[in-house]
This record gives sequence, structure tokens and C-alpha cells, in this order.
Amino acid sequence: MTQQDISTHICKSCSHEFTGTYCNVCGEKILTPQDRSFKTVLNTVFLTITFADSRFIKTLWSVIQNPGALSRDFANGKRVKRLTPMGLFFVLNLIYFFFPLIQLFNASLNTQLLSPFSSFYQTVIAEKVVALGMDLTSFTLVYNLKTTSLAKLLVMVFVVVSSLPLNFLYWKKNKYFTDHVGYAVELACFNLFINAIVLTIIVRLFGLGNYLNESTLTIVFIITNLYFVIRSGTTFYQERGWRLVLKSLTLIVFLKVSLEIYRSILFFVTLMML
Repeated sequence: MTQQDISTHICKSCSHEFTGTYCNVCGEKILTPQDRSFKTVLNTVFLTITFADSRFIKTLWSVIQNPGALSRDFANGKRVKRLTPMGLFFVLNLIYFFFPLIQLFNASLNTQLLSPFSSFYQTVIAEKVVALGMDLTSFTLVYNLKTTSLAKLLVMVFVVVSSLPLNFLYWKKNKYFTDHVGYAVELACFNLFINAIVLTIIVRLFGLGNYLNESTLTIVFIITNLYFVIRSGTTFYQERGWRLVLKSLTLIVFLKVSLEIYRSILFFVTLMML
């Protein structure tokens, strides 16, 4: 037992008097010379950059291997061994926006013009270009820079919108609204990792960029999300059989609609901010 273990300390955060290394009221740690060493700083930076945190790896693997388990445990109060759905979401969101090749949540102007409302968008864009006194090339560059930064903030709109149908599809399951939102967050994490980060890496490694278009991305989106919603429907909602299949197919349609709603909101908010 070290001197620090038996010494009395006054907590810097809550002013509570305690013995040991950690405050038994707020959990604040007493800083030691080792905590201020260069080795500790490097270790912290390494963990931050590489996410070599067992909880991060364990949580991410759970989302892939056993969809719905993270949301189920979080709703049931089991929140210590893994990251929260929101914590995992923000980490993956940060990684994704470093190299957003796949236009999932970060929708460039060209991606927006593939929308079902593209004719209307073209009229709005033409009016905005004239109002700003810019040519279309310059406007596109400015728009893409602005929408990338805004997408980081507005991506939660997709999460909330996509959670709304769950309240109706599974209203007999006695879930709270926040439970459905937590599930939608886990689904967004799955999409960020599989359909954005991993797919981007595969495309860049094997030079598959020429094969990417809205149709192929939609097919990939449907297949991967069907895997998630069917597996997670059993785990999180305890649904089985034909009801699970029917609800999963319905949810896929709503997910696509939610993505279009999110992109439309992002489009008009971006225009307003220019």
C-alpha cells in the first residue's frame, strides 16, 4: 500500500474529503507525477487516434455480430461494459466525416440532384446561384464545403425521423420513445460503419469507384439493413416469424424515406446558410 492510498485528499471537483486515489463521491482521480509524464500523454493520444479501447471494439463488434443487443442492454440499464449507442455513434460519425466518399449522410450537391425532387431542386439552385452572383462551379464548391460541416450536426435528424415508424410498428412491445431512439442510433452506427466507412475502404482499395451509383448503393443499403433489422428485431423487440419479416421490409422502406427527408432538410438548411 502506497502513501497515496492512505493519505487524505480534498477532491478538486466536489471538495469531498477522501482517502485513496479516486473520490468516492464523484470519481475524480488524484493526479500523480506518472499521469503528467510524456509516456502517459503518448498513450492517451494513441488510444484516442486508434480507438484501441476494449469497450469501443467490443461495442462495435456487438453491433455487427448481434444487432440489437446494445440497444437492449442500454434500455435495460446495462451500460458499464460497453459504450452507449450515442457514444459509439459520435466516434463513428467523426471517423466517417474524415473521408466521406460514400454519400450516405454527407450529401453533396450532385447527390442531392439524384433526389426524386431533383427538378424542384434545380429551380431552387438556379435562383440561389443568381442571387449570390456566382457561377455553378463555384457554387457547387461552396455548397459542398458548407453541407459537409452541417451534416455532422444534422445527422441526428435522420436518427429521430427513422425512429418514428418504430413507435407504430412495435407499439405492442411496451417500449419507450427513448428506447426506439436508442435502437435507431444503433442502426445509424451500423450504417456508418458498414455502408460508409467499410464500403469506402473497399472501394478505395479495389478501385471500384466506377461501379458506384445510386442504384448499386441502394441495393447494398437494402441488403445490409435487412440483415440488421431482422436480427435486431428478434433481439430487441422479441419479434419472430412472418410478422418480423413483414415489419422488417416495411422498416426498410421507411428508412429510405427517412434518408430522403434528412437529405432534403440538409439541402435547404445548407442553402439558408450560404
